Order: sequence, then structure tokens, then C-alpha cells
Amino acid sequence: MRCFIVVGLAAAILTGCWSQQEIAWNMENDTGANTDTDIDTDTDTDTDTNTGTDTDTGTDTDTNTDTGPIECNLGEYNGSLTIGTQTDVSTLAGYTSISGYLRISHPSYTALNELICLTSVGGGLWIEENNSLTNLDGLSGLTSVGYHLVIFDNDALTDLEGLSGLTSVGEDFTVTDNDALANLTGLSGITALTGDCVITDNDALTSLAGLSALTAVGLYGGGLDIHNNAALTDLDGLSAVTSVGYKLSAYYNPAFPDCEACDLLDQLTNGPTLIDVHDNLDDSCTPVPANCP
Repeated sequence: MRCFIVVGLAAAILTGCWSQQEIAWNMENDTGANTDTDIDTDTDTDTDTNTGTDTDTGTDTDTNTDTGPIECNLGEYNGSLTIGTQTDVSTLAGYTSISGYLRISHPSYTALNELICLTSVGGGLWIEENNSLTNLDGLSGLTSVGYHLVIFDNDALTDLEGLSGLTSVGEDFTVTDNDALANLTGLSGITALTGDCVITDNDALTSLAGLSALTAVGLYGGGLDIHNNAALTDLDGLSAVTSVGYKLSAYYNPAFPDCEACDLLDQLTNGPTLIDVHDNLDDSCTPVPANCP
């Protein structure tokens, strides 16, 4: 059998197979209507798959969602918001303030870039349980928090330098259970707290130097609570504090001696009603501070 291609007038491509006798019969009975029966035996049928249809559909599959600089022109976000998904993060992009509280709790989020426009939080700000968040740089524009500022259980967070613009926290300030946090650098704009200052369970924290501008704690009845910080060696970062409201607690800090808390008591002009200092590094202070319990 021999196979060949007949090109029809309808532009369809038909393939057929004939015996030698059938080929001879067709040649003898060709009416000559189409005298050009030159069949190119070159089987190169140019199978260029580019049919003129660009397979680039225009859909950018780049997972980088950065669409350029965020314009800070949306004013105040009315209400409160918990950021737990990427959609939630994008909700605040472009807003300069939020009237209620803001809770940031996103286990896989690594940055807060969409919050770069934010300058104030009317309620409290909770930054908690962000397992992959290493810094707070996206909050570099933040200057005030109306109530509580809580930084809790952020396993990868190494510094607070993203809060360097913060000058006002309305009530309590809490830093607790941040395993990789080595210092409090970035908090030098905070000068007074009306509520509590709580620094606890930060295993890598070695210094409180970031609080060097803090002069008063517990103006309306709160106090200073420092405990369970395994690597903290001293309280030198609190050298500007002259007033502690209701209480001073310092315990279960195995790397700094009790006399560190006693020295802090000596520098106060307005001391606390309750003093709870115990189970820190066993030492003998020479000379013994006058207010050492």
C-alpha cells in the first residue's frame, strides 16, 4: 500500500491509502479539471505550534503581591480589627489611623508592610502569636496607642525597632513570652505609663536599655513587674525612672541580683506601696542599698 495526501479545495487535509491499481486508475481517469496534481512528497508540514495565539494570557502568576508604594490617603478606619489573614492585613493598607483596637495575630506573616501608613491606634494594640514575624518595621509610622500595648508570644521577633516613632501609650505596656527578643531598643520615645509596665518570660532578653527615657510608671495605680527573664543581668535601662505607682515586682530573674531592684528603689522620688523582690540571683550587695527589702 502507498499513502499520500490529497489537498482538497475546501482547505481540509485528507489522508488516504490506495493500492497500486487504484493509483493507476485515478491517474488514467483524471479529468484534468485540476491539472496541478503536483504532490509535494516532502512531508514537512510545518508543525510550528505558535498558531498566532499568544499563550501568555496576561495573568501574572508572580506571587509577589507588591503593587508599588501604598498611598496614605484613606484617613481613619472606623472600628476595630483583628488581623488573622492576608486579606485582613490588606484591609488597613492606606489608612493612617484606626479608631478602635488592633490585634495582629497571623502565624505565617513575616512583615507588616501594609501598615506603613498607620500613625495611631485609638484603642489597644495587641501583637501576639505571630510565629514568623521577625520585626515590626511596618509600624515605623506609629506614634500613639490609646490604651494597652501588648507584645506577646512572638517566637521569631528579635527587636522592637519598628516602634521607634512611638511616643505615647495610654495605659499598660506588656512584653512577654517573646523567645528571641534580645533587647527593647525602639522604645526610647516612651516617657511615662499611667498603667503597668510588665516585662516577663523573655528568655533571650539581656537589657532594658530601650526604656532609657521612661521616667514614671503606674501614674494611676499600676506598677513595674519584671520576672522570669532568664538572661536579664541588670535594670540599668530603667535609670531615668523616678516614680513607680502601686508596686515594684522583680523575681525569678536568675541572672541579675536582688540588689539591682534595691538600687532602683533608691533612685525613686515617688516609691511604690508594695515591694516584691525575691528569687533572683543570690548575691550580697556591698554596700546594701537603703531600700533593699
